[in-house]
Amino acid sequence: MQAMDLSLSGKIAVVTGSSRGLGLASARALAAEGCHVVLCARSRPGLDAAVHLIAETATPPARLHAVEADVSTSAGVRAVIDAAVEQFGGIDILVNNVGSSMGTDLIGTGDDVWHQALEQNLFPSIRASRLAVPYMEQRGGGAIIIIASIYGREAGGRMTYNVVKAAEISLAKSLAQQLAPSNIRVNSVSPGSISFEGGTWWKRQQETPAAMAEFVKREIPMGRFGRPEEVGDVVAFLASARASWISGTSIVVDGCQSRAF
Repeated sequence: MQAMDLSLSGKIAVVTGSSRGLGLASARALAAEGCHVVLCARSRPGLDAAVHLIAETATPPARLHAVEADVSTSAGVRAVIDAAVEQFGGIDILVNNVGSSMGTDLIGTGDDVWHQALEQNLFPSIRASRLAVPYMEQRGGGAIIIIASIYGREAGGRMTYNVVKAAEISLAKSLAQQLAPSNIRVNSVSPGSISFEGGTWWKRQQETPAAMAEFVKREIPMGRFGRPEEVGDVVAFLASARASWISGTSIVVDGCQSRAF
C-alpha cells in the first residue's frame, strides 16, 4: 500500500463562502495539499483573516487570492470566476458552499423569502458551475463539489432549507451525468450538525448549553458536534484523483446523525 497522495499540488480551486465555517475549512484543506485557492465572501475583514489563517498551513506551491463579492448575484459569481482565471489561468476545482436558512412555515413564508432562499443557496451553485465548466473542459477535466446537508436527504431544518438542499443534491447528480464525458466529476457533501465559532450551532451552545447537550445526546450517536475540518478533508479527497471513480453521489459527514439509508 502506498501512502495517500492526493496529487493536488498546483491545481486551481475556487471556494465560495470561504471566510468561515465549512468554506474556510475546505479552502484550508485544499491549500494544505498545494492548491492555488480563490476565496470569496462579502466582508473584506473576514476574507483577510481567512487568508492569514490558511497561509499558516498552506503547502507550496499554494497561492491564495481573495475576492470580495456577493455570489447570490450573477455579477458576484462572475467576478469570482474571472478572478480565478486572471490570477491563475484556469479552474480545476469548484466548491460551491454558500448557503443560509430562512423562513418559517408555509403560511408565514412568502414568495419573496422563497426567492431569497433560492438566490442565496441554489443559484450560486448553478451560476458558478455554468461559468467554471468551460475552463475545466479546457484543462481536460475537473471536480465540482456542492456543500449540501443531511437535511437535503431527509426531513429536518427549516422548510426552505430542506428544499434548497435537496435541490443542490439533485443538481449535483444531474451535472455529474451531463459532465462525465468531459471528465468532470460532480458530487455533493451532506454534513450533519457542525459547530464552529460564530456559527449557528455554536451560538446555540452558548445560549442554551443544557439543551444543546441534550440534543447531542439524543440526535448524534457519536456524542459530539462535527468539526469543519472533518468536512474540509472530505472535500479535498473528492477533489482529488484518488476519488476518480466517485461522481454523482452525496457523501454524508454527520457522525451517524441522519436516519436516511
